[in-house]
Amino acid sequence: MGSQLVNTLEREDPCRLQALREFYSGKRVVITGGMGFIGSNLAIALVELGAHVLIIDSMIPEYGGNTFNIEPIRARVKVNISDVRDRTSLNYLLQGQDLLFNLAGTLSHVDSMRDPFTDLEINCVSQLAILESCRLYNPHIKIVFAGTRGQYGRTSGKPVAEDTPMQPVDVNGINNVAGEAYHLLYNDVYGIRACSLRMTNTFGPRHQMRHPRQGVLNWFIRQLIDGEKIRLYGTGTQIRDINYVADVVEALLLAMSDERTNGEAFNLGGEALSLRQFVELAIEVNGGGEYELVPFPPEAKIIEPGDYVADYSKFHKLTGWKPRVSVREGIRRTLEYYRTYKHWYWGEHPAGVPPTPFENLPFGA
Repeated sequence: MGSQLVNTLEREDPCRLQALREFYSGKRVVITGGMGFIGSNLAIALVELGAHVLIIDSMIPEYGGNTFNIEPIRARVKVNISDVRDRTSLNYLLQGQDLLFNLAGTLSHVDSMRDPFTDLEINCVSQLAILESCRLYNPHIKIVFAGTRGQYGRTSGKPVAEDTPMQPVDVNGINNVAGEAYHLLYNDVYGIRACSLRMTNTFGPRHQMRHPRQGVLNWFIRQLIDGEKIRLYGTGTQIRDINYVADVVEALLLAMSDERTNGEAFNLGGEALSLRQFVELAIEVNGGGEYELVPFPPEAKIIEPGDYVADYSKFHKLTGWKPRVSVREGIRRTLEYYRTYKHWYWGEHPAGVPPTPFENLPFGA
C-alpha cells in the first residue's frame, strides 16, 4: 500500500529519487485536501521522501476524503479536520510551514451549476483566503496550486497549450481560472512563490467511488467490479487526456522542488483516448464486462466540453516530466487496489471491521 511512485523511481530513475529525497527530507509540508484522491497519494510519497506532513481536510461527505486513504502512513502524519473556508484555522495552520500543496476544492462540473455559491466559496474565495494567510503569516512558503483542464472549456480537440484562451463552460471552470490567477498574482506582486498545474482526467487508487460526479473513469471501474453494464453518454467518442495518479504525484513533487516554476502555469497530459476506448480497454484488462450508449442528460450535455488533448511540452522541457504509467497498466493497478479494499470505498465494511474512527487519527498542527 506504499507509494507506487517511489517504488517506480527506485527501479527506473534512482537519480531523480535521490534528488527528491534531498529536497523533501525534513521539509514541513501542508496538503489541503490531503485525505482525498490525489492528496493522499501525494502524502504517502512525501512521507517516504522524509517530509513532515500536515494534512488539512474538511471531510465533507461526497467530496472524497477517506480516512482509509492514509492507512499506510497513519502514524507518520498529522491531520487537522478543518475547512479551507475557516480563515482563523488557516492563519494558524500555515504558520511555520515550508511548502503548501493546495489541492482542496470541489471537482464536480454538474454540482457547480446546481450550487454555484458553494463552488465559489471553496474554489475561489477560499483560495484568496489561503493566499492572504500566507502573505500575513508565512510569506516564505511555496505553493503548488491544483488547476484543471476545465479552465479551458471547449477546445475543438486541438492540442491545448498554456496560452490557449480559456473559455470555461461551467461555474467550476470559471472559479478555477480565478483561483489560479490569484496564486500567480500573489507570486508577482507579493513574492509568494506559487505555480499551477492544470491537471487533466486522473484515475487510480484512493479516488472516491460512491458517485460519478468527480470523474467518470474510476466510476467505470467500479461498475466493472460490480458486474454492472457501463453507461456511456452520447457516442462515447469524446476524447480525454488521461493520467494515472502516480504520474500526477511526480509532477506535483517536481513542480514544488524547482524554483523555475514560480509564477508559471503548466499543463499535464498523458494518453489521449476516447471514453469508449478507455472503457473497452478496461473491459479487456478486467477480463469481461459490457457497456451501452445512452443519451446525455440535459444538465450534462449543456456543459460537455468535447474533446481535450493537452500539450504538456512546457512542463516536460523544464522538468523532464512525462507519464511513466500507461493507461492499460494504470487500469490493472486500479482494479487490483479496489478489489482488495473495496469495502472502504463502496460505503460498506468487512464483517467485524469498523470504519476507521476519527479519534484514532494523528490530529494536531
